[in-house]
Amino acid sequence: MTESGQHVVIEYGLRRAIVSVAVITATLLEIIDTTIVNVALPNIQGNFGVPIDQAAWIVTGYIIANVIVIPITPWLAERFGRRQYFFASIVIFTIASLMCGLAGSFGQLVFWRIVQGLGGGGLISTSQAILRDTYPITQQGTAQGIFAMGVIVGPALGPVLGGWITDNLTWRWAFFINLPVGIAAAALVWNYLRNPMEPHFKKLDWIGLGLLAAGLGSLQYVLEQGQTYDWFSDGNIRLFAATTATCLTGFVFWTLRSKIPVVDLHVLRLRQVWAGSLLGAVLGVSLYGSVLVLPQYLQNSLNFTATMSGLTIMVRAGAVMLFTPITAMLAGRGIIDPRISTALGLILLGISNWMLASVTTTQSEFGTFVFALILSGIGLSQMFVPLSIAVLGGVPQKDVPSTSAFFNLSRQIGGSIATAVLVTLLIRGVTVHQSDLAASINLHSTATAQYLQANGGEHSQSALENLASIVGAQALVQSYADTARATAIVTIVLAPLVLLLRRPRLGGPVVVD
Repeated sequence: MTESGQHVVIEYGLRRAIVSVAVITATLLEIIDTTIVNVALPNIQGNFGVPIDQAAWIVTGYIIANVIVIPITPWLAERFGRRQYFFASIVIFTIASLMCGLAGSFGQLVFWRIVQGLGGGGLISTSQAILRDTYPITQQGTAQGIFAMGVIVGPALGPVLGGWITDNLTWRWAFFINLPVGIAAAALVWNYLRNPMEPHFKKLDWIGLGLLAAGLGSLQYVLEQGQTYDWFSDGNIRLFAATTATCLTGFVFWTLRSKIPVVDLHVLRLRQVWAGSLLGAVLGVSLYGSVLVLPQYLQNSLNFTATMSGLTIMVRAGAVMLFTPITAMLAGRGIIDPRISTALGLILLGISNWMLASVTTTQSEFGTFVFALILSGIGLSQMFVPLSIAVLGGVPQKDVPSTSAFFNLSRQIGGSIATAVLVTLLIRGVTVHQSDLAASINLHSTATAQYLQANGGEHSQSALENLASIVGAQALVQSYADTARATAIVTIVLAPLVLLLRRPRLGGPVVVD
């Protein structure tokens, strides 16, 4: 039993294997579904006949619900019991998936996506805390390696499944595919997962919860919709940005003085928590940034099918799956310093993104990206497990649930920030590059004169239209390359942040500062 009254629930043998399978299945369920829906979004938009800004709510509504739930998962697990809460999250997610697939209107689909996000938010941080408690301290590398498979491989598997579904089935199967997986995971969790402590009544700080929900929800709205409405030139964006600042500031002041805080902010006094959360945001930028941009480039500029685009991303996932167990073993045994491994991973990710930028052209082929994506996968395999061990292994047992929640929330928000910034950079970059390219194209240019002469002369309408199309395509490709370079620079520049962490002492006392 720990100092907080929790029973240690370390498992062995078959039960531990079953719990691990159930937890990683639930984690994959939540993460894969997000990227599947992203791939299927154009089909959904066309089916309901809604403009792109409305269709985006299919993604935005889910993520808003997700980020609101993540930080309060420790309170919910303590109030209702971790097994009961985790089981309920899977059931809610699965039922909502069914209803999303059966949705007869766009409004119904958005509603059930929000419900799905409420269920999904309870899976990620709870999964990590469960694995942290299920394995002994000397096997934390294995525990976090299992979790890493879901968090890192999930975003890569999603485009593959989403691409295949988009090419061969209807978009509704992006949701129906969750049903058998969700049912199996729920059954395993209910029958094999044990609570570290029995549920007990806890009053709910409704004011704190309201401020948190309004603040995080408004922040996510700004990040998801900012580019669509030209950021702060839009009144709604300014309103939600002000709401974010006001509510989150009020939440901090209120919660620090509350006797029944819905989120334990005091855990941020630990260096491992605030530094780990900061690095979690960096991981989110690296993990979700390339997953967002690369498939768009492959499908829009190179005319890859959705399936082929997904298979390209799978190259990186293959490297992750191959190298993560090795990293987990070395980190779990204390053979490598998690800080060095994490920094190496960030540098490799930066190099791989810069390489991707250098091969981003209008004529690139599948093989062009293989080496850079393998390097990216190796980089990710060096990051997540050591970082998780460093963060969770450096806090007292009673603070693990809150630490896991902050760590996963920061990764989600980091990914949202990366998405918002990269989409803005992509769209505005196209305009800049198009203007620069157009300025160099005139009748005094030898290349321009030769092209027009070979295609009907300078007065040929079709030749001029084709030339404009070429300029637009080249501008788009250059902008894609810019986003890859930006991700590379940010990743490498932020690598020294790992120095903020302490090296965890596996099996030894936790240093609290």
